[in-house]
Amino acid sequence: MNPPAIDLQGVACTFISKDDPGQRYTAVQDVSLKVEAGEFVSVVGPTGCGKSTLLNVAAGLLVPSTGSVSVFGQALNGTNTRAGYMFQAESLMPWRTALQNVMAGLEFRGVPLEQARAQGEDWLRRVGLGGFGDRYPHQLSGGMRKRTSLAQTLALDPDIILMDEPFSALDIQTRQLMENEVLELWAAKKKAVLFITHDLDEAIAMSDRVVVLSAGPGSRPIGEFHIDLPRPRDVAEIKTTPRFIELHSAIWAVLREEVLKGYRQQLQAA
Repeated sequence: MNPPAIDLQGVACTFISKDDPGQRYTAVQDVSLKVEAGEFVSVVGPTGCGKSTLLNVAAGLLVPSTGSVSVFGQALNGTNTRAGYMFQAESLMPWRTALQNVMAGLEFRGVPLEQARAQGEDWLRRVGLGGFGDRYPHQLSGGMRKRTSLAQTLALDPDIILMDEPFSALDIQTRQLMENEVLELWAAKKKAVLFITHDLDEAIAMSDRVVVLSAGPGSRPIGEFHIDLPRPRDVAEIKTTPRFIELHSAIWAVLREEVLKGYRQQLQAA
C-alpha cells in the first residue's frame, strides 16, 4: 500500500486569545484525516470551525499543538514543498501581468526564464487565457483572475493541491465553469486535492469523499461520506440526479445542527 499524500493523526491546534492573553482557544482537536494520492477530498463545516486551520497544517504553515502530520509517509517539518496552495483571497501580484504571475513560482524555483515563460504560456492556454498573458490583474474579470491563480498553482506541478474556498467570491455561472475546469484538470493528472468549502453542493459535486467538521471550539470530524457519483461530472447536471439529492440529504442531516450551533455562537459573540 502506498502511503497517503496527507495523513493527519490526532491533530489539535490551540491558540492564545487575542483579547485575553491568559485565555487559550482550541480551534480543532482530535482530527485524523487522510487524503490518498489522486483523491479529491472536501471538508465542510460551520463558519469558524477550523477548516482553514487544517489546510494550513497540511501546508506546513501551522504546526499543530498536538498530533502528527505526514506527507507521502514522511513527517512534515516546515513548509510542505510537495503542495500547491490556492487561497480564497486574491493572491496575484498587481504589478505583474497574468503571464508573469504564473511564471513567478517557477522563477523562484530557479527554472530558466525562457522555460518558465513557455510553461506559463502553456498553463494559461490550459485554463482558457491564452490571449490574456499581457493583462494585469486589474484588467481581468474575477473569473479570469481565479483562472490565473489556478494556472499559477498548477504550473508548479505539485503532488498535492490545497484549495481554500477558491471560488466563493464568484457569481454562480462563473463558479460552475471554474469547478468544471478544476475537475477536468484534476482528472488529467489525478493529484491529491484537499478542498475547503462552505458550499455542500460544491463539495458533493466535485469530491470523492466529504468530511464534516463539528462547530467550534474544538472542532472535530463527525461524519465522512464517500461520493459514489460517476465521473466525469458536470457540476450543474450532477446536482439534479437522484443519488446527488440522496447524498445531500444524508450529509445535511449531520451538518445542519452544527451550522445552527455555529450561527448561535456568532450571535452570542456579536
